[in-house]
Amino acid sequence: MTDFTDEELALDPHFADQFEKGFRPACQLYLISPPSIGDDFADRLAQAFDGGQVAAFQLRLKGVDEDTIARLAKPLQTLCAQREVAFIINDSVALAQRLGADGVHLGQGDGDAREARKILGPKVQIGVTCHDSRHLAMEAGEAGADYVAFGAFYPTTTKEVLHRAEPSILGWWTTLFELPCVAIGGITAANAAPLVAAGADFLAVSSAVWAHPDGPEAGVRAFAKVLGTG
Repeated sequence: MTDFTDEELALDPHFADQFEKGFRPACQLYLISPPSIGDDFADRLAQAFDGGQVAAFQLRLKGVDEDTIARLAKPLQTLCAQREVAFIINDSVALAQRLGADGVHLGQGDGDAREARKILGPKVQIGVTCHDSRHLAMEAGEAGADYVAFGAFYPTTTKEVLHRAEPSILGWWTTLFELPCVAIGGITAANAAPLVAAGADFLAVSSAVWAHPDGPEAGVRAFAKVLGTG
């Protein structure tokens, strides 16, 4: 097996510029919950939805048992259905199946997309974290994922950052593959434009909305200009 240096494996940042861009739908917002929520969170989520179009909402709670997550999820799932927002469960295929969620998002240690598909069926959306790896993304696509997620693109306090991705990976992916890609990690309305320009199909955001000084509605509305919806 041939060994390559990091420099040889590095992606040309202008790779996508060599090709004519094909049509892709406009970039959309993919909202992720805070790591902990209370029983009143449905009100905050409704406020966020009032701020503008949100394509998907991922319930991502850490250090909480699945029975508690299931209880907290019910009003959120109902609200998502009312607002026509895809309701995604993080990490757990079993919980996604239990709740009849619209989708599940899998980290690299959370199971295989093929097995998830066997359990959840053809209609459930399956997303896979691919960090900064083109190889992992291609493997996820081959395994039947519905989208791949790259990141982190910026520093974030939401989770420990072990991988840093460059915007060029979004351009590379969308030039070669039809499968949607999600950009994640420290994304705010102020720094999102290069990711949209590079080719992100979705921006995954969390603290930029929930920690917005004027509330979650304003947090979502702040992205309208960069997404071309405002």
